[in-house]
Amino acid sequence: MSAPRDPYQVLGVPRSASADDIKKAYRQLAKELHPDLNPGRGDIEQRFKEVNAAHDFLSDAGRRARYDRGDIDAGGAERSGGFGARGAKGGTRSRPEGYGFEPDDLFNDLFNGRRRGGGGGDFKTRGSDVTYSLTIPFIEAALGTKRRIALSTGKSIDVAIPPGTEDQQKLRLKGQGLGGIGGGPPGDAIVEVWVETHPLFRRQGSDISVEVPVSLPEALLGASIRVPTLEGEVALKVPRGSNTDTVLRMRGKGVVDQASGNRGDQYVKLRVVLPDPPDAELTELVEAWAKTASYNPRRKLGLD
Repeated sequence: MSAPRDPYQVLGVPRSASADDIKKAYRQLAKELHPDLNPGRGDIEQRFKEVNAAHDFLSDAGRRARYDRGDIDAGGAERSGGFGARGAKGGTRSRPEGYGFEPDDLFNDLFNGRRRGGGGGDFKTRGSDVTYSLTIPFIEAALGTKRRIALSTGKSIDVAIPPGTEDQQKLRLKGQGLGGIGGGPPGDAIVEVWVETHPLFRRQGSDISVEVPVSLPEALLGASIRVPTLEGEVALKVPRGSNTDTVLRMRGKGVVDQASGNRGDQYVKLRVVLPDPPDAELTELVEAWAKTASYNPRRKLGLD
């Protein structure tokens, strides 16, 4: 197995990159390399896993600092000669300022202290968390769904996406991360969900909104029209005298609030649309009406 690549090179960022720069680079690569967008591409899937591992590595501030100092390699293993260990020819390497102890004392204290504390002779530590990225359609995020993901461990599992999931919401899968050391518990899998935009719906908290066109007769005289909802089309009554920007409320047709379990509302904004191409009969009728009408929609703005 080849050694892990430099995580900075994997993400395409310099060593001086900030945490935000690293996160931004990761998100861009995760979108481009996501297996759902590259079906059947084993090379892309492997690259996707490598990007996830690099992001997980550099997101751990302590591990990143040790890597930058040269204490560990890109796989997290201790480098030979770290902490002032003896070199192959019997000399000693310099160690960073502030380390006023001998390495043998450090490890003896660590392991012996665990023995004295009743923890047994084995050193145990929890495995690392691994971050994954998952992209799903707007309606599936709103209503809930399931998605199968391939873990870096080689296992595939079904992930339950709860109703009301928001864009960039993170789901924690206990025990699905990297294995622990010395029998320690495994880490977790962190699934960051990216929600696609919808051509009609917009979300505000647990409410959703949609703009629906209506004809002049429907707005003026009132009508029953079909409007889209998360579950499909339903009938909605348009009151007589409705206008562009009239907003109608549909209770309980929004998104589930994960905190309360209650479902929000859907707001339908009307937009009056004239015939295209213009209707000759309607034009003549309006021309006759306009000769005696004093209608000026800009008057409320103080404009003549």
